[in-house]
Amino acid sequence: MGVVNALTEVMGGKRISPPPLWMMRQAGRYLPEYREVRSKAGGFVELCLTPNLAAEVTLQPTRRFQLDAAIIFSDILIVPYALGVRLWFEEGEGPRLDPVDDRLSFEKMRDEADPQITARVYEAISEVRAKLAGTQALIGFCGAPWTVASYLVAGRGTPDQKPARQLAENNEKLFAEIIERLISATAKHLIGQLKAGADLVQIFDTWAGVLDPEGFQKWCLKPTVEIVQRVRAVIPKAGIILFPKGVTVDQLTELARNTRADGIGIDHHTNRKAARVAVSDYCAIQGNLDPDILVKGGVELDRAVDAIKEDFHGIRHIFNLGHGIKPITPIEHVEQMIRRVRKS
Repeated sequence: MGVVNALTEVMGGKRISPPPLWMMRQAGRYLPEYREVRSKAGGFVELCLTPNLAAEVTLQPTRRFQLDAAIIFSDILIVPYALGVRLWFEEGEGPRLDPVDDRLSFEKMRDEADPQITARVYEAISEVRAKLAGTQALIGFCGAPWTVASYLVAGRGTPDQKPARQLAENNEKLFAEIIERLISATAKHLIGQLKAGADLVQIFDTWAGVLDPEGFQKWCLKPTVEIVQRVRAVIPKAGIILFPKGVTVDQLTELARNTRADGIGIDHHTNRKAARVAVSDYCAIQGNLDPDILVKGGVELDRAVDAIKEDFHGIRHIFNLGHGIKPITPIEHVEQMIRRVRKS
């Protein structure tokens, strides 16, 4: 980890009060300055892969708010796109890909990510690093193989990622090959981001919670362990946060113990006190304000912030949301939350 600030210190083992703070999806549609840049970009993929624009929207929330980190503006589906899978975004509906759900479609994928695509992400990271305040960390990220595969197989997001679970059950050999391709590309992409100037990286496994216990072991735990090992084989001190949304506290503990990640993000449904007991000896805990409470604001928001700070007082904690900030979130509520977090 290059920059030393509150967030990287907590990742490295220090207890800090008040805790460092950033927000998942902090660069996004709730900011008017983001919407202005987005309207000029031509499309979401173009915005992600135009380095100066991606750098600009990455920096916007750090200019506006007192945050301890920026997270590079990109998308978890840039990896399959770099592997040769067609990617586009339907306005109001989300991402679409050409499905990879049989042997023929899998064999059309590239063996390695196209460096001309991934290099654009690294260029944006380098630009942000050069402009970011010295007290702020820069976070890179990727989707975990299971979550990316769940979009890849279905060609879109689904309520319970059933197409991927069915493929894993009906053709485990093919699904395992898809996962291995994603493990390799993901590890290399995280290494590329760290070399470009990211101080740490986060691995998003947004759909880990839909897996049964056996599936969790095969498609969440083992691939994540493998990615962390590959990254640290190249960058031994790489700072890594995991965000396995929807998993049990026991599964959080398994991930923390087996990966030796520096941090574990918990969603807003996780029992904080149970997570503290189970996980805090292994790594920092990140989270877990309900994004809907941030939308509401007022006394309810103050109480929720205070409860999180109290439950995690005395351990390594990074204040964050339990999922991404919602586009309808009022900016004044974000300002209220930050003031409350910073209050001694």
